[in-house]
Amino acid sequence: MIVDAPLDSSGAGRGEERAPAALRRAGLREALAADDDGRIDEARLRGPNRDQSSGVIGAADLVRAGGAIAARIGALIADGHRPLVLGGDCAILPGICRALPPATDLWFVDAHPDFLDGTTSPTGEAADMDLSVVTGNGPAAVGPGGALIEPSRVHLLGHRPATDESSRVEAARIDPAIHQVNAPELLRRGAATVGVGLAADGDGPAWLHLDLDVVDPRDLPAVTYPEPDGPRWADLIALVTPLARADRLLGMSVTDLNTDEDPDGRHTRRVVEVLTEMLVG
Repeated sequence: MIVDAPLDSSGAGRGEERAPAALRRAGLREALAADDDGRIDEARLRGPNRDQSSGVIGAADLVRAGGAIAARIGALIADGHRPLVLGGDCAILPGICRALPPATDLWFVDAHPDFLDGTTSPTGEAADMDLSVVTGNGPAAVGPGGALIEPSRVHLLGHRPATDESSRVEAARIDPAIHQVNAPELLRRGAATVGVGLAADGDGPAWLHLDLDVVDPRDLPAVTYPEPDGPRWADLIALVTPLARADRLLGMSVTDLNTDEDPDGRHTRRVVEVLTEMLVG
């Protein structure tokens, strides 16, 4: 079941907002032979101003959007569906996690830890801080407060090591209970080995979150915040395929394709090919 959540937490209507529609035009639903649950219309943000108290862009609108996302995803899971949520950016994650049952594992594949807050984020975008929010370490203004996912159930995969002051500040904020396999370690251990091991480790429910900026920009430059020295497409497929096909998976979210950086659509078409290979072979 495919559902669109075109939330762009910059409030500027960047290309992430148009990514779900672009993926559909490129044939994703047909390639997956998936049912269609349409779009969550409330999952939009307008205006780039930071909230004075929280430092987050559009804090009140993010709460509204998160509630709508939670209601839709919760209903789909309750009906026995395994939703594929097309973002938007990573700000959709708190809403999704509000819909998940207790003791859910989170497989979080991203070039960034997303562990800033309204003070430390240079942008004020909720996509800088979604993992901190869902583990109870972020600004309460954009979530219900408290941990939506226990930090010890989070596996942070593919992020880049800290190389400057901002990333060192972020790295220092990461909850120590979170399991981390950064990009160099992922590639050293072998992406397939990591993916197969995680898929087999545990028998409770799990959610898979894939931020496409985890991919090395040599393969996918069409993202807003590209980071070098990441997994290539083949590595990502090897990592994600066993996770995406795990029996205990409740659903998957895919974020941060920036169509502004893909004028001829070739990267969007490649994302469709990769998701199809991961999900159906």
